[in-house]
Amino acid sequence: MIQHAFGLLTDPAAWGGPTGFGQRIAEHLWLSLIALIPAILIGVPLGAAIGHTGKGRGLAVGTTGAMRALPSLGLLTVLALLIPSGIANAWIPSTIVLLILAVPPILAGTYSGIEAIGRDIVQASRAIGHTELQTLGKVEMPLAGASIVDGIRSATLQVIATTTICAYLGTGGLGRLLIDGLATRNYPQVVAGAVLVIGVVVAVELILLGLVYLLRRRS
Repeated sequence: MIQHAFGLLTDPAAWGGPTGFGQRIAEHLWLSLIALIPAILIGVPLGAAIGHTGKGRGLAVGTTGAMRALPSLGLLTVLALLIPSGIANAWIPSTIVLLILAVPPILAGTYSGIEAIGRDIVQASRAIGHTELQTLGKVEMPLAGASIVDGIRSATLQVIATTTICAYLGTGGLGRLLIDGLATRNYPQVVAGAVLVIGVVVAVELILLGLVYLLRRRS
């Protein structure tokens, strides 16, 4: 089975076409991206406000903790039942579930990174005439950059891994290789799909770890 899976992964014909590995990887990354972008737009500004002002931290911790506890597959199923069915609509519950999954680590990484900055640095920024917004944008955000990217990295890995189960609704992606393979007992395809998911996660992890390393060196 492993030999057959390796044969699939090294077969150029398996990478082309509308259902090939290349197309499935593109679908997988696209679905992950359309959930990550709004999660960043929500998590970073909200986390920056909490970290800078110190207000709402308890509420944020409690809310994000509850969001982390939600079972992704169960929530995906409930949303699929509530939202009218259709191939186009399959992306809506999937995006909502991935968004809920992605916001907590981004939010936590942002406000914890800003909170870790020494108060003397913040006071020095205010002393030279910076407004609160300038202090946040020119001092706190750059210094917390590594922590923010680390939160985004954690969210990205969770989203890419969880996107696999979204194929259950017909969104495409690498999860289709696992679901279709199990349905037809094509286990080499299942193994190949699992290897590709792991490969995508590892590749993204290495890229983001490199970015975090560069930001930590700069700060």
